[in-house]
Amino acid sequence: MFKITERAAEQVRRSMEQGEIDGLALRVAVRTLPDGGFDYGLGFDAPAADDLRISSQGVEILINPALREMLEGTVMDFVELESGEMSFIFLNPNDPNYIPPKEADVEVPQE
Repeated sequence: MFKITERAAEQVRRSMEQGEIDGLALRVAVRTLPDGGFDYGLGFDAPAADDLRISSQGVEILINPALREMLEGTVMDFVELESGEMSFIFLNPNDPNYIPPKEADVEVPQE
């Protein structure tokens, strides 16, 4: 389904500690842009009764079931895009604008 890399998990845990977030999980959302590409959203939230609940790299992740197909097979990573600027990225084969990275460029979780 949806996985995160260890680098992404470390950053999520760091954000939870800094924000003193307790009892919440990482919610991942996605929407389709006018050009057909995908736009992602992240936040901390309490689970809803119908949420898909996934654990990856020790992080609990919540996904609205209506978004399951759009996020199937996605890997979220935390990488340096420009010198000194770190960002979450989404490697999603369902996104029409997705270009697979070279294997050396991404850490693919094994779980």
